[in-house]
Amino acid sequence: MTAPRRGLLIILSSPSGAGKSTLARRLRDWDSEIEFSVSATTRPPRPGEEDGREYHFVDEARFKMQVAEGGMLEHAHVFGNFYGSPRPPVQAAIDEGRDVLFDIDWQGAQQITNSSLGPHTLSIFLLPPSIRELRQRLEKRGQDGAEVIARRMEKSWDEISHWGAYDFVIVNDDLDQTEAQLKTIISATRLRRSQQPQLTDHVRRLQSEFEELS
Repeated sequence: MTAPRRGLLIILSSPSGAGKSTLARRLRDWDSEIEFSVSATTRPPRPGEEDGREYHFVDEARFKMQVAEGGMLEHAHVFGNFYGSPRPPVQAAIDEGRDVLFDIDWQGAQQITNSSLGPHTLSIFLLPPSIRELRQRLEKRGQDGAEVIARRMEKSWDEISHWGAYDFVIVNDDLDQTEAQLKTIISATRLRRSQQPQLTDHVRRLQSEFEELS
């Protein structure tokens, strides 16, 4: 049976500290048809991590083979390890009318947008209200030391400079308001013609009815 709609590849990007992870969790709580993309990686599992939950853990040879065969929607080499988004589970999800949420940077977003699944992609970039506020958020999290925060701040402008490549851009100065805006954007994009494969058959039925009545 054909799904009532085709799923979306929802890309959510931002500099570290702009609220991306919190909003991604809220979106998942809002609608069970939105699922997180589970990335593949060549790094070893950390204590408590399970294969298929946090990541798909693969060796480098298998990872490179998947890339060569077109099995990765996007991939990158980060700090000595490979990371990527396997295509088969994403394809299966959107064919079944479920949305897949990607928490990735601008480079990964560009690769997915330029892939064969690009027409079903919705990309959203979150901007902080100010650089000062971005730094304060990173410091308040208490997860990183001063040196790591400094590196994240250096990288933040590189991320922000690519804001123009996204479909939608939101200044996240109020978490609840931003959440509401994200829900509106997703709900509207689900109604795009490209996301409703049954529309063609419906219009054909209307045409047949019209001809019968003529």
